[in-house]
Amino acid sequence: MGRGPWDAGPSRRLLQLLLLLGLARGAAGAPGADGLDVCATCHEHATCQQRQGKKICICNYGFVGNGRTQCVDKNECQFGATVVCGNHTSCHNTPGGFYCICLEGYRATNNNKTFIPNDGTFCTDIDECEVSGLCRHGGRCVNTRGSFECYCMDGYLPRNGPEPFHPTTDATSCTEIDCGTPPEVPDGYIIGNYTSRLGSQVRYACREGFFSVSEDTVSSCTALGTWESPKLHCQEINCGNPPEMRHAILVGNHSSRLGGVARYVCQEGFESPGGKITSVCTEKGTWRESTLTCTEILTKINDVSVFNDTCVRWQINSGRINPKISYVISIKGQRLDPMESVHEETVNFTTDSRTPEVCLALYPGTNYTVNISTAPPRRSVPAVVGFQTAVKQIISNISGFNETCLRWRSIKTAEMEEMYLFHIWGQRWYQKEFAQEMTFNISSSSRDPEVCLDLRPGTNYNVSLRALSSELPVVISLTTQITEPPLPEVEFFTVHGGPLPRLRLRKAKEKNGPISSYQVLVLPLALQSTFSCDSEGASSFFSNASDADGYMAAELLAKDIPDDAMEIPIGDRLYYGEYYNAPLKRGNDYCIILRITSEWNKVRRHSCAVWAQVKDSSLTLLQMAGVGLGSLAVVIILAFLAFSAV
Repeated sequence: MGRGPWDAGPSRRLLQLLLLLGLARGAAGAPGADGLDVCATCHEHATCQQRQGKKICICNYGFVGNGRTQCVDKNECQFGATVVCGNHTSCHNTPGGFYCICLEGYRATNNNKTFIPNDGTFCTDIDECEVSGLCRHGGRCVNTRGSFECYCMDGYLPRNGPEPFHPTTDATSCTEIDCGTPPEVPDGYIIGNYTSRLGSQVRYACREGFFSVSEDTVSSCTALGTWESPKLHCQEINCGNPPEMRHAILVGNHSSRLGGVARYVCQEGFESPGGKITSVCTEKGTWRESTLTCTEILTKINDVSVFNDTCVRWQINSGRINPKISYVISIKGQRLDPMESVHEETVNFTTDSRTPEVCLALYPGTNYTVNISTAPPRRSVPAVVGFQTAVKQIISNISGFNETCLRWRSIKTAEMEEMYLFHIWGQRWYQKEFAQEMTFNISSSSRDPEVCLDLRPGTNYNVSLRALSSELPVVISLTTQITEPPLPEVEFFTVHGGPLPRLRLRKAKEKNGPISSYQVLVLPLALQSTFSCDSEGASSFFSNASDADGYMAAELLAKDIPDDAMEIPIGDRLYYGEYYNAPLKRGNDYCIILRITSEWNKVRRHSCAVWAQVKDSSLTLLQMAGVGLGSLAVVIILAFLAFSAV
């Protein structure tokens, strides 16, 4: 675009200003020249114009000067083509103006060869690739800013020059890819036809008797004009040793080359119902396993029966004619007496009969379970039969007398001595840890033998009696009655007019029967010698009986007595059970007795011990209060124990 005369740089504007000043001064210093025609003096590149009533000469657009003597062309291109014309241009100055031209590879947007950018025209890139065949045969054009590049298309390779290339400067040509003859594979060959163009494939296979571990049998023609290296590596087939088969044995000679056959036979006790078992060496160098297998021959044992009391017979179905089979016969017998030992035995038996039978050495009067099965390597489902061997019992009419004695009747044909075996075991319901067991024998020739046993009191017994000749026991139950419980363990005290001691109560052991209660009896001292421990008529303090007869001060249940000990103060005015613990009267003499009571099967037994003798009793009110407080603690303990037991 052109510039006005005032659009130049600072130096240019200064020059113009000086020229104007000179012209003005010349006009002012030429008096008398009013008749001069100013317009006639204008420069050829100037124009005369009327300004403020005066005529002046002004240089035309594109020129700089005073308008009369000088109008010099202004060079618009001096600031550079990019500044004046825009990118990708060249600037050309002309007298009084300029024009722009696009560089090679670009064109003006107004489609003219030259332009002045004052209308918005600019240079844009020319897409040379719009012209077909620009890159010659097999070439592919790629546009660039102001130019283009050529590349070879897929399936072609550059020859005689670089890539990318330019057809005007490079001799490069694109030739079609040809990979030539495919490579060979040792001991292999190519399957079918092929071409040598890009992307073509050849397939290989190994010759007969050879195989390849790799399954990639294809080679392709690459963009480099070469074939991929084949991954097929053929090696001679050798299957090695045949595989082992379960319950089978390899027989005969075999070849490990292609097509070799390995033959098997089943081990003893096994068979192959589907036929012969073979394995073949395959083209992959491995043995092809047979679909047939060796299955176990299962012998069926049927119709097991017992005859002649101790003999067993059965039938078999083994699928073969008269096979010789070994059997294992397991015997387990238990006599009627549960304390007798178990008869266990194993018998081995071999026969080729389809209806085997065997007689066993069994005890009479015994419950037997006989398990029949085949011996390895043959297997069968075990057959089980149960029976009882016969026995003749010679003991009858057994009975007990005098609590611990037995008598019975011996059924014998002659007067001869017989041995009797006793097995005795006893238990107590109230004493779980108690267990008594005895085993002994006696001999007698009597038809009515008797024996008395050493049994413990308060015990339930089972007695097993067996005659040695019969092997069949007879069992009877006996129950012994309780006896007196052990004497109480007490610390005896004698008190003369002083305070009463605290009586210490210890729990007794249940040796002769279950202990039910502990009782504290207060008697006049004079009655100590006539007191009977078994007397049941003990009265309470508030009964109608006379004080001279005595009374029961306390009764404690055995379950409420702690395992270690407890103390009972006499006269603490509290109730123990249903009985009132009354204070002793002053000045009297007393005897204090501890009684232990056992009770079982409606039988009651007692044992007594004198706990203390009190003479001239003098218990003061203060002592009575102290005793009462101590007794309160005991009652609280007893209440806690009773609650815990519940």
